[in-house]
Amino acid sequence: MWEGEANAGVWGRSGVSAAMLERVRVLIEVPRGSHLKREWRTTAWGGRLVLEYVSPVPSPFNYGCVVDRRADDGDPADAVVLGPRQPAGSEVLAVVRGVVRFRDAGMDDPKLVCAGAPVSPGERASVERFFRRYAVARGWLNRWQGKAGETTFLAAEWG
Repeated sequence: MWEGEANAGVWGRSGVSAAMLERVRVLIEVPRGSHLKREWRTTAWGGRLVLEYVSPVPSPFNYGCVVDRRADDGDPADAVVLGPRQPAGSEVLAVVRGVVRFRDAGMDDPKLVCAGAPVSPGERASVERFFRRYAVARGWLNRWQGKAGETTFLAAEWG
């Protein structure tokens, strides 16, 4: 279930939808075209990008996290940034144009879709197609890592 509330920098189901067309600051963890899945980890000295795994398939989008917002699981909110490749570790300002409803190992894990311009029908289809396929691969990885629970693409909403 989507139970989070839009308060104190945490986005749940209603909060993500309410974020449509909001301007957000995204830290790029995985540049478009990269095979390296990195994740931002906060440390006592700030934070750093840590290699999570090497993907056999390059990322078709810039992928990262919203710097000042948390998802229901306590991690930074995930975000896809459409457009040209951005360097790992860079921060970009973009507008939330949609949200992918995703469940990862039984936990709701929405992905904000951000872009500088409105998202075309072709880009929407590409994002949805990617996350349908990604759910299958992520489910395999979760099982290999011993994680239980459903991993699936649920839907996409567009603003």
